[in-house]
Amino acid sequence: MKWPSHGSNPQHLFKSMGLALPEKYIDFSANINPIGPPPLLKEKWNDFYQEITVYPDPFAEKLKSRIVESEQISDDTILIGNGGAELITLVARFLQGKKVIVVEPTFSEYEKACRANHCEIQYHQLKEPNFVLSMDELRPSLPSADALFLCNPNNPTGIQYSVSRVLSIIEECEKQKCFVILDEAFYDFLIDYHSFIPYINRFSNLIIIRSMTKMFAIPGLRLGYLAATPDIIVKLSTLQPHWSINTIALLAGELCLQNKDFINKTRSYIREERERLFTFFNKNNFEITPSQVNFYLLRDPFLKDQFSLFEFLLHQGIIPRHTFNFPGLEGNWLRFAIKSKEENSKLMEVLLEWRQLH
Repeated sequence: MKWPSHGSNPQHLFKSMGLALPEKYIDFSANINPIGPPPLLKEKWNDFYQEITVYPDPFAEKLKSRIVESEQISDDTILIGNGGAELITLVARFLQGKKVIVVEPTFSEYEKACRANHCEIQYHQLKEPNFVLSMDELRPSLPSADALFLCNPNNPTGIQYSVSRVLSIIEECEKQKCFVILDEAFYDFLIDYHSFIPYINRFSNLIIIRSMTKMFAIPGLRLGYLAATPDIIVKLSTLQPHWSINTIALLAGELCLQNKDFINKTRSYIREERERLFTFFNKNNFEITPSQVNFYLLRDPFLKDQFSLFEFLLHQGIIPRHTFNFPGLEGNWLRFAIKSKEENSKLMEVLLEWRQLH
């Protein structure tokens, strides 16, 4: 069976399963902010209409200046992109033909983009159920590698790696002349996060990717940015299509970065709902990963594989993210986003029904 490679767009999942898409369903497969976009975006939306006849700023200077102010770095260390996907693609082009390590399980786009650019891929597989990242286990692979992809906090597990562990990896990779591509797409969902962006001034091998579509719930607009040394930024920018970020996305990004209260509100909500959900899962003997963000992996430990649970949920209008295309998971877990209180309660209701039947 050919499984969809991403969450969201559930019609493709149901088609691959040979099922009709129900009229009512809850999509837990897309891990964006359940609160939705910042209210200020809706207030200003009509104003954006006046700008669609204007070519976007190819240098994204206004948005870049807001990021520079927030992160306290120079503007020549930032590259704005059309979502994390474009930035990953640019990095893969930059690494064309190189030897790349991907720390798995993780976002499939790293491998896909690198293979399209004729890179040699090597997996560093973390072991379930705790998915511990060990420097001792990783170190032997580094001398032969040109780059390493690491997602922190990790997608799909939701696990945050410690500052000391990530720094030790960056330091060791620098010794081995190996780039570290650190994907921080979900960093802003963490309550206490130690930013690695200041380290780009210390490590010439560090490339950081950040998405703005997750926290601000604007995946339809596509927006993100990358931080690295100025020479890397220059090389990546030459690979980027002109005007790849549209005017509306740039304007929305400027507004989103003003919403500190919105971010704090989101973090508090996610933490409360995660604790409520995890209490239920533990009580009813479901195994979960120790996620610290807005999604998590779940499985029924009494099953050999999770396909029967997956199918049951789909018939109940609950759509999780399958994990068949995550190396090392092969469908043995399901990923769920944290949604609204009502939607999370519905998930618990359906899982309780499953538990009573099994």
